[in-house]
Amino acid sequence: MAWTEDKIKKLKKLWTAGKATAEIAKALGMSKNSIIGKVHRLELTARPNPVKKEVKIVKKQPPKKVGLIRLIDLKINTCRWPIGDPKDEDFHFCGEQTVTGKPYCLAHCQEAYANMAQEAEKKK
Repeated sequence: MAWTEDKIKKLKKLWTAGKATAEIAKALGMSKNSIIGKVHRLELTARPNPVKKEVKIVKKQPPKKVGLIRLIDLKINTCRWPIGDPKDEDFHFCGEQTVTGKPYCLAHCQEAYANMAQEAEKKK
């Protein structure tokens, strides 16, 4: 379907009212993708994405000193960050409590995933 002046006016009104793209599409008898495309072409004010989660910035903290945790001592919830050279006798793992769903403690997650976050910011 073609975009008429009436449809564009209605799109702008519904968009400003905060209606979801699916609701707007239904009201105009168009696809959701056509609505999104037109919103971008008209350069209408962007709205926050309800799917994106708010990222909490946590102050970087050094890991606490724990006894030498060897490979055999690792449990499912202990930080697997390697410390030292595996060839050395005092080689061990961090051993702190892990962040849920990650193999590292908070301090080592911040170090391990810092580059990924920085790269994502550069792409924006």
